[in-house]
Amino acid sequence: MPKLTKRLVDSMPPEPKERIHWDDDLKGFGVRVYPTGRKVYVVQFRANGRTRRKNLGQHEVLTTEEARRDAKLVQADVARGADPSADRKARLRSPTVAELGERFLTDYAALHCKPQTQYDYRHLVEKVINPILGQIKVTEINFEDVTHFHLKRKDTPYQANRGLSVLSKMMNLAEDWGLRDKGTNPTKRIKKYHEVEKKRYLSEDEQERLGNSLGDLLQSGHISQHVFAAFYLLLLTGCRLGEIQKLKWDYVTQTHLELPDSKTGRRRIPLPREARMLLDNLERREGNPHVILGVHPDGYHQSLQKNWRKIRKHAGLPDVRIHDLRHTYASVAVMNGIDPFMLKEILGHKNLSTTLRYAHLSDDAVQKAAGRIAGKLFKTLERI
Repeated sequence: MPKLTKRLVDSMPPEPKERIHWDDDLKGFGVRVYPTGRKVYVVQFRANGRTRRKNLGQHEVLTTEEARRDAKLVQADVARGADPSADRKARLRSPTVAELGERFLTDYAALHCKPQTQYDYRHLVEKVINPILGQIKVTEINFEDVTHFHLKRKDTPYQANRGLSVLSKMMNLAEDWGLRDKGTNPTKRIKKYHEVEKKRYLSEDEQERLGNSLGDLLQSGHISQHVFAAFYLLLLTGCRLGEIQKLKWDYVTQTHLELPDSKTGRRRIPLPREARMLLDNLERREGNPHVILGVHPDGYHQSLQKNWRKIRKHAGLPDVRIHDLRHTYASVAVMNGIDPFMLKEILGHKNLSTTLRYAHLSDDAVQKAAGRIAGKLFKTLERI
């Protein structure tokens, strides 16, 4: 067969069986003619000891010279050790980002993460990552795709940043699982958005309003004794919501709450006298091990967030979150001279920097401290 040209390929008639016509000028380059008359350019090469073929494109969609140029590029890649046919098969077998996310949740998060973390990861995968990136192949996702994803979420910077972090974990695991080449994580070098830290705690006046609201709502029957106790315990112990909401009587001693597992592992939380009195007055339910009971005979109270919205509205505290009660505990502790290292142990933090982020001092306390410093300096200056 002489050198393939457009005229020559146009003149090739279909035969009962498909046939490849090879080019004499470029070894391995040819055109496959099907019985239907369809003609497709191919390139043949040897990779990993096997002869392989790769389709380059259909005649007339691709010119003969364009196909010849592409054939040379494939052969050059093969000479450098690549296997274009295997690469294409790998791309076809590659899972989508959504499929990788599901494997991440079942094969990684379910084995190594606490239930709340698993819940958070699933929300980020299904509600934040998948709507934008879910249908892209894991082998195909690139820096531009991730940049687009992060930009689309710019109006919710916290979600954008958490989604980026989870996506980065997924891509690292994709490399470990052989689904991507090593060192190709496309989330690298993407700058996270600035997040404004929420510094909210209750002033003494707000604490009093909250206490009055809890008492009023309990007396009027709008909240139960267990809901009342839950929010008092959060304030009196500095615990996280889940630690009180899921608390069991087996964990309660005369002086401590002995939690076998928490966000930071096993915890031993001091139980103040006032908190102990609250617990002593709580109704128990036979066969139910939980302290904070709900309407169902089994399990714990499931709707504390709903109750909190009712409580904070009654107290005139619309911007206060449940977690801000923990902030309040830390702030009161610091303002009353509790050593940060001791507070770190009480709150169950792994490092001191986390404790110091929680321990926000009130403006009044800062103003008074600044006034004392300035007054002392002024008196010294007057004597000079």
